[in-house]
Amino acid sequence: MASFLALILFILSTYYFEPSLGVRKLTSLYEPQPMSLKYHHGPLLQGQLPVHILWYGKFSSSQKSIISDFFLSLDRPARKHDQIVGPSVSQWWQTVLTYMKNAGNKNGIHVVLSKQQVDEDCSLGKLLKRTQLAELAHRVNSKHSGLTLVLTADDVAVEGFCMSGCGSHGSDPKTRSTFIWVGNSVSLCPGQCAWPFHQPIYGPQSAPLVAPNADVGVDGMVVNIAKLLANTVTNPFGNGYYQGEAGAPLEAASACTGMYGKGAYPGYAGELLIDSSSGASYNANGVNGRKYLLPALFDPSTSKCWTIV
Repeated sequence: MASFLALILFILSTYYFEPSLGVRKLTSLYEPQPMSLKYHHGPLLQGQLPVHILWYGKFSSSQKSIISDFFLSLDRPARKHDQIVGPSVSQWWQTVLTYMKNAGNKNGIHVVLSKQQVDEDCSLGKLLKRTQLAELAHRVNSKHSGLTLVLTADDVAVEGFCMSGCGSHGSDPKTRSTFIWVGNSVSLCPGQCAWPFHQPIYGPQSAPLVAPNADVGVDGMVVNIAKLLANTVTNPFGNGYYQGEAGAPLEAASACTGMYGKGAYPGYAGELLIDSSSGASYNANGVNGRKYLLPALFDPSTSKCWTIV
């Protein structure tokens, strides 16, 4: 009787458990497909790109120069004592331009700082709806040329700010104009929008990095401006380069969120350069001796996230 029961148990174990072992083996052999940002054959930004800026709220002259110098650095190699130094903002920008070349765009993009306007009194108030961002963009760029940047100060709240994003990019299909909005989060949600220069709200609570331009809010803004700039020029009207659903796409920089240097993982920005005089962390040199932290980009040539250091 005992031997009969043992035989029954052996048959049952073979029938029920052997397939599950096969499933485990198949699962262990499965490797996810490499990520790929598909080009959907829509128009991309190209040629001379004038950038108009609206400073909404109070920004100091120092804060304005940090952001302006970033744009000036896109097409100019960083220099020190007349020697080109790297890694640089312009090198990072060249990776963005790879998307243009792959789409057959031989003209590239030449960014030019254009009209700047200040609205220190916050004429639409300090609690903005998303729909008002396009209205503000129109104020400084009524001719709908190039790219408009709407920057909100640290005491201005925007609908969805912090909860659903640190900035956004959009377009008007009728005028074929594009705009970017980014807010200064230092007083509202630095743990969400100024990381890694501020401790995150969630996750590992490691010490924050020293901001390269000694301004946590504005250095955080540069990170988000760079991210959205890369996304905008490669997917300006929603039918350029992206992966996933068009309404919630992974784009050139958003596909590599939170990565800044080699070895990055959630909660760790990666191996970065350190300024010996200030202790600040950075990964790119800019004009006028500036240093910046720039986000990783999805490299279409390798189908992997690329960090400049």
